[in-house]
Amino acid sequence: MRSAGVRAVAGLACAAVLGGLAAGCSGSGGPEKAAPPAASGGPGAGSGSPAPATHPFTGGTRGLRNPVLAVKIENTRPAMPQSGVAAADIVYVEQVEGGETRLMAVYSSRLPRRVGPVRSARISDLHILPQFGRPAFAFSGVQSKMKPYIKRAPVYDVSQENGASAYYRAGPKPIPYNLYADPRALLKLAPGAEPPRDIGFRFGPPPPGGRPTKTFTARWPSATMSFTWSAKRKRWLSSFDGRLNVGAEGGVLGGSTIVVQYAKTTRSKFHDFLGSYTPLIQTVGTGRATVLRDGMAYDARWSRPSETQGTTFTTADGRPMTFAPGQVWVVLVNDGKPVIP
Repeated sequence: MRSAGVRAVAGLACAAVLGGLAAGCSGSGGPEKAAPPAASGGPGAGSGSPAPATHPFTGGTRGLRNPVLAVKIENTRPAMPQSGVAAADIVYVEQVEGGETRLMAVYSSRLPRRVGPVRSARISDLHILPQFGRPAFAFSGVQSKMKPYIKRAPVYDVSQENGASAYYRAGPKPIPYNLYADPRALLKLAPGAEPPRDIGFRFGPPPPGGRPTKTFTARWPSATMSFTWSAKRKRWLSSFDGRLNVGAEGGVLGGSTIVVQYAKTTRSKFHDFLGSYTPLIQTVGTGRATVLRDGMAYDARWSRPSETQGTTFTTADGRPMTFAPGQVWVVLVNDGKPVIP
């Protein structure tokens, strides 16, 4: 649709990266060498490792050995209300073509009855997912040029193409906003999906230095999401383009911790059928972040040395940036003004 004259360098670099999935496509310099704080459960804990004392995605004690499932979910007004988002451990918000956004919900500690509307995968997903080991990955399809990358990625492909029995259409909305999936059926198609591992999150009491904050708004070229602190519910309540974001099961969607991660958004070599280029979000490297928890906002730094490693967050003075136990939203926005690459 709209195409800016931004240089298209990231796509070719990512082709080499995804062949081995050993290093990220980052527009920044080399990652900072910052030792992560102590964690319960070592990094990269696989199926042969003992369960961590707390869940590395939520800081809770539920589902410590449950397999990891990631699902792509539509995040535009015609798709709402969405199903299953409230049950996710982590919700990633990613920019897609035309400056709109899409969700990638990550499940382990618990599963909803259904998730959706399920939509197609994007190249940025394949740069985020390697930190989870080999999870199950559910999506409704992918453009043909991306299929080789999906095959090489460290995921169990439980897309609609490979697991049609787990998917169904329901409700009055037209295609593509009416495709849903049964998470339990999806995981049956990926019996080897790995349990949760350390992805860099740290949970605990809030660090000093935050500033009282009632509302924070994240912006993309064609969408906004706001998060408003509710002391009564002890979490941040989300709204989409100025309207409260209510889930299909009832209740306002939102998390205990909202991480607004500023990451350079560049142009990949992929584009949709209208010719709009797919953004590539540079989630490897270092950068700044705003972390919202307990009615406070913290200036933070993020660091992710490689795609197989998680992202650590530190405060402005170098302390571990601890999250509040519960659901975490990672809201990925461009480092700079909103841009359509």
